[in-house]
Amino acid sequence: MSRIVGIDLGTTNSLVATVDAGIPLVIADAEGQRLTPSVVHVPGPDAAPVVGHKANRVRVIKPAETVYSVKRFMGRRGAEVAREEMVVTYPIRGEGGGPVQIEMHGRLWTPEEVSAEVLKKLKADAEAYFDGEPVTRAVITVPAYFNDAQRNATKKAGELAGLTVERIINEPTAAALAYGLDKLKEKSKIAVYDLGGGTFDLSILELDNGVFQVLSTNGNTRLGGDDIDAALVAFLVAKVQQAGGENFKFQISNFELLARLREAAEHAKIRLSSETETEISLPFLTPDFSFSHTLTREELERLARPIIERSKAHCLRSLSDAKLEAKGLDQIILVGGQTRMPLVRRLVSEWFGCAEFEETRGDLRLGTDYHKSSGPQLNTSQNPDEAVALGAAIQAEILNGGFKNVLLLDVTPLSLGIETFGGLMNVIIHRNSTIPVKAGEMFTTAVDNQKSMLIHVLQGERERAQHNWSLGRFEIEFEPAPKGVPRVGVQFEIDANGILHVLARDIKTGHQKIVQMTSAVDVDDADVQKMVEESLEHAFDDLRYRQWTEAKIKAGENIMATRKAMTEFASELEEEYRGQLEAALTAVEAVLSTEDSKTKSGDPKKLKEANQQLDEVTKPLAEHAMDKAMEAMLRQRGMIR
Repeated sequence: MSRIVGIDLGTTNSLVATVDAGIPLVIADAEGQRLTPSVVHVPGPDAAPVVGHKANRVRVIKPAETVYSVKRFMGRRGAEVAREEMVVTYPIRGEGGGPVQIEMHGRLWTPEEVSAEVLKKLKADAEAYFDGEPVTRAVITVPAYFNDAQRNATKKAGELAGLTVERIINEPTAAALAYGLDKLKEKSKIAVYDLGGGTFDLSILELDNGVFQVLSTNGNTRLGGDDIDAALVAFLVAKVQQAGGENFKFQISNFELLARLREAAEHAKIRLSSETETEISLPFLTPDFSFSHTLTREELERLARPIIERSKAHCLRSLSDAKLEAKGLDQIILVGGQTRMPLVRRLVSEWFGCAEFEETRGDLRLGTDYHKSSGPQLNTSQNPDEAVALGAAIQAEILNGGFKNVLLLDVTPLSLGIETFGGLMNVIIHRNSTIPVKAGEMFTTAVDNQKSMLIHVLQGERERAQHNWSLGRFEIEFEPAPKGVPRVGVQFEIDANGILHVLARDIKTGHQKIVQMTSAVDVDDADVQKMVEESLEHAFDDLRYRQWTEAKIKAGENIMATRKAMTEFASELEEEYRGQLEAALTAVEAVLSTEDSKTKSGDPKKLKEANQQLDEVTKPLAEHAMDKAMEAMLRQRGMIR
């Protein structure tokens, strides 16, 4: 069996790890470096790409030919990418529903192709560690809030690099394995705060009999250290322009100047995690102008605080989804290089009510009396840069048959379902369901002699189909029949990589279609959070709409059936009873006429009462119709004359 490794394909740095003789470890490259910068430099149209530290070193010199932070563009389309995200030091394009692309030396590169070059480098480093033994299989991690398109893009990048991607797992849950949290007492609850270069996730896990189950997850795939770098670069641009005077013109399109400032900003940010101030020196920005500035930790924290505080809402949402308070957690573990920042650790401690921590020379460490019963522990015992890769390696070892006492279960962050008659969303897999998961329901037709059924797959938390995201449509054909007769089974399966497969089967003939949903809706991650919030904000209105719509459908069926029976048995109905039927029908139609033209809704309680009254009045008519049908059947079979 070929080797299987764990890979953390990160925004800033990437790592490859394995389990050797039961010990998880990160594999170093030929230079002894365990972190590989996720940077790719393309020297020329026919030259082989340069990856990692070598590419990072030429980033300032050749910024337009050197790609970094490409993970932010994985699986995304032009319309999804905000203009400010386009402000990188290499040319990027993307419009409408078209893919994001990077142009270098007359060739358009996709983010998947760039990421594949990073993965090829990690693959080669692993093969060197294994003395030339081929490495063809991998577990690759992604942010918990990566959508279907982004997960597929990650898988494609692995395939382009010559790897079979055995599993895609969420970064926070991989980190939980690396921290050895499977050794905690049963029913322990852990929050994983993962703030990396470009993404943020907060996941809450519970350990139960060796099984890690994700209770909830929330996050933003466009929130991370890159945003702090960008804020610091903007701050430095203003300082440079101020120092340079009126004659100095700084253009944001000047990639070389921007690249120098960005590199200086990154290094300064890192140093200020252990120092209180640092000197930024940029000699000869122009032949007659050099720049220097003493940046303090206070200045950096003033710039970074609004960005870091954006993660607080995701933390609260994840706690709410898990039906927990912060004091119900046992530990908070910190993952991602940006969590080295003292401000991050202070804010996380405040938000979750953690035990007091000790701050020394800017480094946070656990005190001897660290635990207190009123709040969870802030666990910083592992290298935040390496935890995700080590967890991926542990998951790889589990797939290879090792570590049999540990199982990792992820969840799906949003509900999935299909559109049904009346424009409602019928949920098949609920939000925060443990994956892999399979669920299905039986559906039928609403119109006579339908020849097919449209399966419209939706993702979201609202009752109306139009308020959710459309993941795709396809049709399943069957024989025409009266409404309510055809039976179509619809089954959703989310595999271990979080990718959705939809099956629709005609029960009568066995004819079926299976569709893999390879892309998600063109919305940004702020809209993901907005959808969840709106589902709570409009919960009562949405419920009212669903109740009204369901009652309206029933009313329509009752009215049609009653009028049909009244026509069929007109000569047999007494005038008084006919009057009762007409009155009941008029009452239902009167309530239906009150439907608001804007909200497409009315008073479901009144309609339900009118339906019930019609049901009561039509009981004798329904019984009479049933008797006549039975009599006709017996006569047809010759049992009566």
